[in-house]
Amino acid sequence: MPVVRDLRVLLRFRDFRRLLAVRLLSQGADGVYQVALATYVVFSPEKQTSAAAIASAMAVLLLPYSLVGPFAGVLLDRWRRRQVFVYGNLLRAVLASATAVLMVGQAPDWLFYVSALCVTAVNRFVLAGLSAALPRVVDSERLVMANSLSPTAGTLAATAGGGLAFVVRLLVSDSDAAVVLLGAALYMCAALASLRMAPALLGPDLAPVRPRLAATLAGTARDLLAGVRHLAAPPRREAAWALASMTLMRFCYGALLVLLLMLCRYALSSTPDEGLRLLGLALGVSGAGFFAAAVVTPWAAGRLGPGCWIAVCAAAAAVLEPALGLPFATVPMLVAAFVLGLITQGAKIATDTIVQSSVDDSYRGRIFSVYDVLFNMAFVGAAGVAALMLPPDGRSTVLVVTVAVVYGVVAATMARFERRRVSQQ
Repeated sequence: MPVVRDLRVLLRFRDFRRLLAVRLLSQGADGVYQVALATYVVFSPEKQTSAAAIASAMAVLLLPYSLVGPFAGVLLDRWRRRQVFVYGNLLRAVLASATAVLMVGQAPDWLFYVSALCVTAVNRFVLAGLSAALPRVVDSERLVMANSLSPTAGTLAATAGGGLAFVVRLLVSDSDAAVVLLGAALYMCAALASLRMAPALLGPDLAPVRPRLAATLAGTARDLLAGVRHLAAPPRREAAWALASMTLMRFCYGALLVLLLMLCRYALSSTPDEGLRLLGLALGVSGAGFFAAAVVTPWAAGRLGPGCWIAVCAAAAAVLEPALGLPFATVPMLVAAFVLGLITQGAKIATDTIVQSSVDDSYRGRIFSVYDVLFNMAFVGAAGVAALMLPPDGRSTVLVVTVAVVYGVVAATMARFERRRVSQQ
């Protein structure tokens, strides 16, 4: 297989192997920690979970990516990346251990969320540093290959970490604190693995004179605004419409995820452990939908065009989401998880393609930073809206119908734009 062959070539580079080990351990720990956080908020027997608590947990997991992410590179250009991995993972190990103590001690919720927020905020620096360090451990001929395989391996590690957390929680120890401590141990292993690399190996090469930090941060903000203005120009309207559509579809997916969590916890299960198993099954089915999207989308977008494929995905969701969601039953819900995974990921792949092909190369990084902010803020906003609308057991006809209407608006608007764009060519 080409992927296996490419990976075998990359693994010949000793420093790439060491950097990859740090990534796998670090992102595996992320998967463990995030699942432990979610199960503590939603499935702890001693807690009466609410949609507001779920919304708070999502904000903790995602806001650092939105608020810190665009500016993380500014600081990473001032710090040794190897030291970021060492001290960042050590700090996360300590903070994750503190989170476990807060879980056992039944601390106030706000203190628990502050601890978790600090862990996920540090994560943004580590992930950005891992990507920035790649050119220092492989040659230029294999950099594209490394950029393709290394983040994919990290995502698989995070997924495996999440699966390990489910197994530990259900089969080994009925304690979310124990799962968090497992994540802390993996963070510690990532810090130790970082010590195998020389401090200066991963860069950056520090200039003798550097701009003031405040001026650099302000310049980053101006660059992001310039990216937004670039996106609004007429030649790139399709990219702007695709981003807007994807943001709304991400909003819908986030609202439905909160509904799924509440249904698994209360309406469709009799015990927290049963609900946790059902949630794990639903997330696995949704992941299968993501995989199916990677297979189907290149063919569909090639025949219809990426913009029309987004419209088709949204239209399918507008029809199938209420049909499968309104029964509030287990089997239709699992089918809906697969369908929405396919539709959401299919639309995202098409959006990525439109942005990459229509945005000037000098602005592409900034546009994807804006994309990242919109993507995560939509998810957090959806959780907040769902918290206001959902009843205690999660059965909300109003939310299901509202989401279907949003999908329908996206489909109609995107289809209309594509017809006008084609007619003007």
